[in-house]
Amino acid sequence: MTVTPAHPRTEAGQDAGELSAFGYGQQLRRRIGGYGSFAAGFSFVSILTTVFQLFFFGFSFGGPAFFWTWPIVLAGQLLVALCFAELAARYPISGAIYQWASRLGGRGWGWTAGWLMMVAQVVTLAGAAIALQVVLPPVWSGFQLVRGDTSLTSTSGAANAVVLGVLLLAVTTAVNAIGVRLMSVVNSVGVTCELVGVALLCVALFSHAERGPGIVLRTEGLAGHGYLWAFAVSGLMAAYVLVGFDSAGELSEETRDPRRTTPRTILRAVLVSGLGGALMLLATLMAAASVTDGSLGDPARGLPYVLTSRLGDTLGRVFLVDVAIAVSVCTLAIQTSATRMVFSMARDRVLPFARGLSAVNSRTGTPVRASALVAVLAAALLLVNVGNAALFTTLASVCIMLLYLAYLMVTLPLLVRRLRGGVRPAGNLFSLGRWGVVVNGLAVVWGALMAVNLGWPRAEVFDPAGGNRYLQWFAPLFLIGTLLVGALAYAVQARRPAETPALALEGAE
Repeated sequence: MTVTPAHPRTEAGQDAGELSAFGYGQQLRRRIGGYGSFAAGFSFVSILTTVFQLFFFGFSFGGPAFFWTWPIVLAGQLLVALCFAELAARYPISGAIYQWASRLGGRGWGWTAGWLMMVAQVVTLAGAAIALQVVLPPVWSGFQLVRGDTSLTSTSGAANAVVLGVLLLAVTTAVNAIGVRLMSVVNSVGVTCELVGVALLCVALFSHAERGPGIVLRTEGLAGHGYLWAFAVSGLMAAYVLVGFDSAGELSEETRDPRRTTPRTILRAVLVSGLGGALMLLATLMAAASVTDGSLGDPARGLPYVLTSRLGDTLGRVFLVDVAIAVSVCTLAIQTSATRMVFSMARDRVLPFARGLSAVNSRTGTPVRASALVAVLAAALLLVNVGNAALFTTLASVCIMLLYLAYLMVTLPLLVRRLRGGVRPAGNLFSLGRWGVVVNGLAVVWGALMAVNLGWPRAEVFDPAGGNRYLQWFAPLFLIGTLLVGALAYAVQARRPAETPALALEGAE
């Protein structure tokens, strides 16, 4: 029997009709397919970018056995992703975290979750853009436009990082402004390069192994602390990496058949990132020339040093080029996700300058002003690294805590709704069914524990050089400051009622 495929316009009309049920018109253009949706989530996580940046951190605290923090964090984040997949099937709307939290916990609760997520995304964007400094100068000295030391902590390295980061942000802003189709194509090509690079990198490192996989059983910690403490700190590396998979939900209004596509791509982004990252960590530990000479825990050496020292300068540089591609598409994905969050909140008139920020260009079908604002804010944050590299590093670390809090502000009210019997299977859409309470409950516990672990004021993490005690307490101080600024922004728009209908969860089924 021959099945005639649905006409694209028919599918688009159906998607637009479902969106109108939530009170929104179809302003953005649906140009993203299944692979593009997966690429959006995978490139935000970007294991090549973040594992390269942060391998030294995990190893310096936990030694080779820090490897086990990766599957632990992966399991915890998969619990969260399962909850998000269920919500993505019911609420295929841009600004996913804000929209989900609003419908589950109310207007003020949702706004707070959206605000925390938006701030975290902008800071994360700056942190991703600055990563070009780690990979490009080692590839070719000509990328060091500001002559001098290439280290991020040096004055010349920090200044050059800003130059490279701003140039990258200019490119990603232009891509976002031209249209979501171009963004998706560029992102998908970049993710394909990253996936191939991860596979080849693992094969190359495993073929140069100096020791067996038993290396992951060796424990080392900081003097004066037990290994459990060191292990918990080293787990921050995996926690920093395995976030952003929800960005596939941010693009729901631009994805074809999002109720079925987005839940699958959220889960695939987590699982593929988890598997690829685990293999990269294991391959690096097995291939490193030494695990005791301090090079693996050195911020200036770490994983990039393993590549060039074990694979040779030429092959090592080839892989660094692939990392640079991953950094670029990661920056693109984060900016796109942050832009959709700004657009979604501005469309509900809950942000200052909402009318301009919610405007969609009639020719490109993209929120150009929101994209430009996100880029400008991220570029401004890059300047912090020039005067105080320690502050920028701390800021980039603390913003991940905000992401976990925003996630918690979705999973917590979802659990409350489940316990009250307000979540029921929705036809053939993705559903946790009878496992919902268990999975959701564990996701809440996990999110709370990780938020505390990420924000705990450890001097060894936030102020390793000493002398800046405010950095040690930066996480709670930054959270308080973010909430205060958010409260002020919320008050400015408080007189205007939100335009989002207060739909019950089962109402979208």
